[in-house]
Amino acid sequence: MSAPRPPRAEYPRPQFVRRDWLCLNGPWQFEIDQGDSGLDRGLLTRRLKQRITVPFCPESKLSGIGNADYLNAVWYRRDVTVPKAWAGQRILLHFQASDYDTFVWANGIAVGRHRGGMTSFTCDLTDAVRPGHKVTLVVRARDNTRESMASGKQAWTHGNSGCHYTRTTGIWQTVWLEPVPMRAHLQRPKIIPDVANARFCIEQPVTGAQAGLSYRARLRDRRGVVSEAECRCGVGFYPRLDLPVPAERTRWWSPEDPHLYSLELELVEVKTGKVIDTAKSYAGLRSICIDDMAVKLNGRPVFQRLVLDQGYYPDGILTARTDAALVRDITLSLAAGFNGARLHQKVFEERFLYHADRLGYLVWGEFSDWGLNGAEPVRGWQQQADGRIARGGNHGGADFPASFATQWLEVLQRDFNHPSIVGWCPLNETRRRQDERITTHDDVMRALFLATKLHDATRPVLDVSGYAHGVAEADIYDGHDYDQDPRTFRTRHDGLLRDQPFEKDDLWHQSIPWRGQPYFVSEFGGILWNPKAKLGDDAWGYGDRPKTLEEFYTRFEGLCAALLGNPRMFGYCYTQLTDVFQEQNGIFHFNRQQKYNLARIRTAQQRVAAIEAGS
Repeated sequence: MSAPRPPRAEYPRPQFVRRDWLCLNGPWQFEIDQGDSGLDRGLLTRRLKQRITVPFCPESKLSGIGNADYLNAVWYRRDVTVPKAWAGQRILLHFQASDYDTFVWANGIAVGRHRGGMTSFTCDLTDAVRPGHKVTLVVRARDNTRESMASGKQAWTHGNSGCHYTRTTGIWQTVWLEPVPMRAHLQRPKIIPDVANARFCIEQPVTGAQAGLSYRARLRDRRGVVSEAECRCGVGFYPRLDLPVPAERTRWWSPEDPHLYSLELELVEVKTGKVIDTAKSYAGLRSICIDDMAVKLNGRPVFQRLVLDQGYYPDGILTARTDAALVRDITLSLAAGFNGARLHQKVFEERFLYHADRLGYLVWGEFSDWGLNGAEPVRGWQQQADGRIARGGNHGGADFPASFATQWLEVLQRDFNHPSIVGWCPLNETRRRQDERITTHDDVMRALFLATKLHDATRPVLDVSGYAHGVAEADIYDGHDYDQDPRTFRTRHDGLLRDQPFEKDDLWHQSIPWRGQPYFVSEFGGILWNPKAKLGDDAWGYGDRPKTLEEFYTRFEGLCAALLGNPRMFGYCYTQLTDVFQEQNGIFHFNRQQKYNLARIRTAQQRVAAIEAGS
């Protein structure tokens, strides 16, 4: 009888696929270490007390633990037999994501550490394991969210409140093993689409001894090979080659036709012609450019009808129960009339981006930068009337840890190749102080902007979404506006026609002046609708709750029309796709059940936008 299929057993890295791999999702030993003294208590060597289902975090129901209290440190343990057929190769252990400070041991030998809760990392087990034999893997993840760290919308108070939700600790995406050649192997390539010259430019990192090797790439479509090229590997630089696309085989990637070319990658011994490593990928040929106030896709303005997607689930917290659930979120959004999403305060898993690629869904990549609660405990927090301390992001000009830059660069490196990503936004709703106090706000904002531009010259970059803009040469400018009156909302944003875009101008929100960049309202709406819920902890949203469902439709239609009809507005982002715990302002319920008449929601957004009509 075969073993049951582990949860989330689909291949976790669709942009860079190898044939051989071993999914390690499923049951692991588990123990909570509230005092972070596990090493002293022998947790590295002894059996752990509980069982958890990986890749679901211990706060979630799907994990089998369901403990949503503060979990300062958690431990995992599992015995794994490395396939005998992998002998003579390097054995890599991949974590798609683990929150936040993760240590890994194999047979008692320390093999890796990673800081950051949203990006993938790899440990080389080669010197600690023997193929055909068992290896004991032990993982410790420390995650004190009351310290200063990038944690997105995770609540730092004991319970959920406002727009802060149940925490995620430890492993929350797939864990897996992979063999690679011992001498040298391919890493994830950087695939640069060049529509103007009808080609793809490939930069291919190669790890190990490169002398005497060449790198070969082959582009295919459904009719067969489109083009291929080969170049010699060197030492200290990435092999780079171009793959031209003949005119008769050219299909641009777009929401209407999300065409993807397949890509075959090979590492070859020059003398013998032997292929020592292979991998598969894919690519979309599309361009993004700015023309006055328009953001154009393949040379034409496409109004970005985005929805805010926070990627939370009732039973899995940050982790979808199934791969199909990721697809469903995209198809629900499309059914409601949106053509993309702002992926908010979460670095979405690679398979979500893969589905966005193949379904023609436009997305903005964002970092989970909220969480600076430890840096400035007085100045950075606001005292509420009931005496509790609450935050709404990177407020107060708190110091940013250096690891923010490291983690953001990991995001850029991992996700560059996805054609669905049409813009980058490393920060959200930062605030700055206009007084004598020195903060790192402007320095970090500029550093993240420059890092993004250096890594990616093909997409626009927004320095921060909402509040305090600080980079003069940012490609995009935006504002957040939760005015619930369509009349005053329209009047305010009609100011864009007079070169007066909406922005908050109090002490906390002061931005550098707008320089005429393309502008969009990247958060609006947030209309609360759940007549069965009590206002407060059970139901939260922006503005007054509509008295009737018809009042909701009228408000939604009016807000969307105000932006669609503005000839200088290139897009918008409505808050939000689904309810999230106590935040009851989604187009769908938290369980993804339908809340509204989707035909009416869709119709409100499907009129041709003024900036599209003027092309």
